[in-house]
Amino acid sequence: MQPVTIYTTQLCGYCHAAKRLLSSKDVTFDEIDVMMNPEKRQEMMRRANGRHTVPQIFIGDTHVGGYDDIAALDRNGKLDPLLAG
Repeated sequence: MQPVTIYTTQLCGYCHAAKRLLSSKDVTFDEIDVMMNPEKRQEMMRRANGRHTVPQIFIGDTHVGGYDDIAALDRNGKLDPLLAG
């Protein structure tokens, strides 16, 4: 299973939805809250090619995008193979 990193904030509904989707697949993930940590927000923006909204989700070194992106991958049957590596 590929390592998963998700950059979030506590008040973000899409962040909670993304975490629910991953948890429903028994995926463990590293969550990085960027709300009070400008250094981690800058890290997220560098990794996400300037995207500044949350969530930003990475599977291994692959930038997946946000919740809509990961949900679309799941609907199209592409998320599980990506997670498996």
